[in-house]
Amino acid sequence: MHTYDVTVTTSAPPEAVWKLLVDAASWPRWSKVDSLDTARSIGLDPGGDDEVGAVRAFRTGRTVTGERLTEKVAPRLLAYEDAFNSSMRDYRARIELRPATGGGTVVHWHGSYEMGRLMGWFMPRYLQKFMQGMAEGLARHAEELGTPQ
Repeated sequence: MHTYDVTVTTSAPPEAVWKLLVDAASWPRWSKVDSLDTARSIGLDPGGDDEVGAVRAFRTGRTVTGERLTEKVAPRLLAYEDAFNSSMRDYRARIELRPATGGGTVVHWHGSYEMGRLMGWFMPRYLQKFMQGMAEGLARHAEELGTPQ
């Protein structure tokens, strides 16, 4: 079993971070994914508030991965599992939000997965860095949205 575990802090309030997490269409704006594949997604909420059971398909390069939402406790927990992914098995992740001391939000994004031997030596380090970038992008974008124009 492999894992990743990242934590970032943002000055944005938990509600602002939460709004981005539950809206799959927003992910390409702030994350390392290139696009939301709506043809392979299931149950997306047109208003941007995806519910448990929705499958969100994200394209990164030539790879499309599907993540099924398994738990949702607004505005503090979003969990998902692998719906389809050619390189990983038994993937489960949790994104936990909590108020930061002095304001803002602590984002804790962690997951576990199985890999075949061929990718097992490479993927843990790559995915740790990739997910760190995801969390940092989420934090920055939430801050930008909270900045008065």
